[in-house]
Amino acid sequence: MAPHDIRRPFKRAAMSDQQRRREQALLRQAQHRAEAQNRARFLASSVLGLEDHSEPNLPPESTSEPEEDADAIPRELDVIQASKLRGSEARLWFSRQLMFPEWMIDVPLRLEEDWYVFPRPEGKRCFVVSSNGTTISRCRNGSMLHRFPSNLPCGARTRDGSGPSQSYCILDCIFHEPDQTYYVIDMVCWRGYSLYDCSAEFRFFWLNSKLIETGACDPPSTYHKYRFSTCPIYDCSLIGLQTAYSGDVPYVKDGLLFYNKHAHYQTGNTPLALVWKDECCSQYFLDTDSKGQVPDRQLVVLELQEDGKVTSSDEPPVMFTCLGEEFIEKASLRPQSLLRFAIGDGGLKLAEGRLEMVDLIYIGKSNSRRGFADSYSKVLFQFTARHNPLRFEDLVASLQSSVGQCTESEDIVMTE
Repeated sequence: MAPHDIRRPFKRAAMSDQQRRREQALLRQAQHRAEAQNRARFLASSVLGLEDHSEPNLPPESTSEPEEDADAIPRELDVIQASKLRGSEARLWFSRQLMFPEWMIDVPLRLEEDWYVFPRPEGKRCFVVSSNGTTISRCRNGSMLHRFPSNLPCGARTRDGSGPSQSYCILDCIFHEPDQTYYVIDMVCWRGYSLYDCSAEFRFFWLNSKLIETGACDPPSTYHKYRFSTCPIYDCSLIGLQTAYSGDVPYVKDGLLFYNKHAHYQTGNTPLALVWKDECCSQYFLDTDSKGQVPDRQLVVLELQEDGKVTSSDEPPVMFTCLGEEFIEKASLRPQSLLRFAIGDGGLKLAEGRLEMVDLIYIGKSNSRRGFADSYSKVLFQFTARHNPLRFEDLVASLQSSVGQCTESEDIVMTE
């Protein structure tokens, strides 16, 4: 792909409040440091402790509709409360422990100075935990993907022993089916040391230095069933962005991931990590239906709340509409049900960066295998992708605009 030459870069105007929420997220980080170690310790024990026979027919990438007991589980539990959960309740809690990137609606400020970029592997997002001589991977809904021996610390029962019980590792991975490889996109805990409250800059440094030392990146063997690998991570300069977008990688790309260098590992949706796609770097640029076809209308999945509000999966959730009691009763809907809608001809409108109006057409209940509502940023990204997409040229123009401003500043200083 030829390099982009934009002599007068046009910086696309912001259309949402994503930048404001990024700034708020950075301010909140200091408030969550105290429980980082306890959170990591319980997450490791819960991954290993969930009973396998409680999920006999549950596909790795799917989940059934939440049971009534599970519906009552609050989104926020302290470690002591969460440790008392069992079965489906524990899996539901576990499913909320991954950090999910928002979809990029607006180009972040200080993109070159404060952000990394890397090509996202296509595959199944999962946690991988090694402890007590075994390694287990669990998908985003808490269901088990694999149980296997690995070269991760305490990941296999070898003659050298499995290591101390308090030594465990937690990796955020994407399992790439074609080459049977776990691509590690983040490191949450290493040998019992929690990295929740460490910056992405530090986590990525440890990831690239520690993982290869263990032999986890070696080819499969008796005590190492699956290979682990890292993704090439670049500073988000013009060269880094171009390389991440068009450079060769040993896996199928599914868009680009952007991480704020100062971001801690925050569970749930966060604007400090972003995913961006176009038709050149992902076959899933636009959402498809069950037949793999792009539907004429954009489809969204939202969650019904107790008061009839229909919301996104964000915390706090974004309300899209409100259903009346008569409609809810006639359609036999329950709170926490996932509902499918299409966006009608009226489209979606924002006011001061926030959702003001959306034309929703009710289709029915979501497939029971679906575990989560769509995030607000995903709905907005998919809408703009159909009408006014954020293109690669916009990312390049934003970087070139920043470079131009720096050059002008230098010229002024030299003139003075």
